[in-house]
Amino acid sequence: MSYADTVFINNCKQILSEGVWDKDQAVRPRWEDGTPAHTVKSFGLVNRYDLRQEFPILTLRQTRLKNCVDELFWIWQKKSSDVKDLASRIWDQWADEDGSIGKAYGYQLGVKHQYREGLFDQVDRVLYDLTHNPASRRMLTNIFVHQDLHEMALYPCAYSMTFNVSGKTLNAILNQRSQDMLVANNWNVCQYAVLVHLFSQVSGLIPGELVHVIADAHIYDRHVPLVEELIRREPLPAPKLLINPDKTDFYDFTVEDVQLKDYVFHPFAVKIPVAE
Repeated sequence: MSYADTVFINNCKQILSEGVWDKDQAVRPRWEDGTPAHTVKSFGLVNRYDLRQEFPILTLRQTRLKNCVDELFWIWQKKSSDVKDLASRIWDQWADEDGSIGKAYGYQLGVKHQYREGLFDQVDRVLYDLTHNPASRRMLTNIFVHQDLHEMALYPCAYSMTFNVSGKTLNAILNQRSQDMLVANNWNVCQYAVLVHLFSQVSGLIPGELVHVIADAHIYDRHVPLVEELIRREPLPAPKLLINPDKTDFYDFTVEDVQLKDYVFHPFAVKIPVAE
């Protein structure tokens, strides 16, 4: 059975049974009707996924991997802040009149910095070190740049990746300041699991562990009955991730190069409300 389902179920049970509500506080997020969007949360969840064992995608409901990967490439390949560069419309509500989300996400990864070895942006620096200096303990990215926060449509939630090579195995830590468990949890897990697989392939390494650290793991008030329905379901077998073996350059990968084999999941036809 899918290990990602087990992790999600345990996380949500912990949040619902032991979490803290913010109903006594003024909160920023609002529902579409203007009602404050309150949450129940747990602090400091740490989940570990062994990518050598299985791909960590939910079967309790479908996670649309193509859209996940499309957004991943928008940020990490295109390093874009323009929503027109996305196939899906998931960022439209945060874009300005020019279709930009400002100096957020991909913009930060594309800014070049001077190193002793030359001029690199954050993605290319990691890729360089994975090949030329895999013993480095300095392979990380960070897009929570304080001086630019005022020019971001939305502060980054998943803000930092740390990469570490042990022997021939690539491990990574994803740091996240805030996580909407129903809408975004497995979306982010799948994205960064794919990233570890892709970075491993182009660097001649084996994907190992993805460690996901969540500071504020929360469930919105209107999501509680939906989450309760999901966590009563029985997990199904995890699918197999297939990546085009002929690609050796990270920037050559397309969404079609990342596929799932035997992905089965429970139907979930509910339109999930999203707080803004």
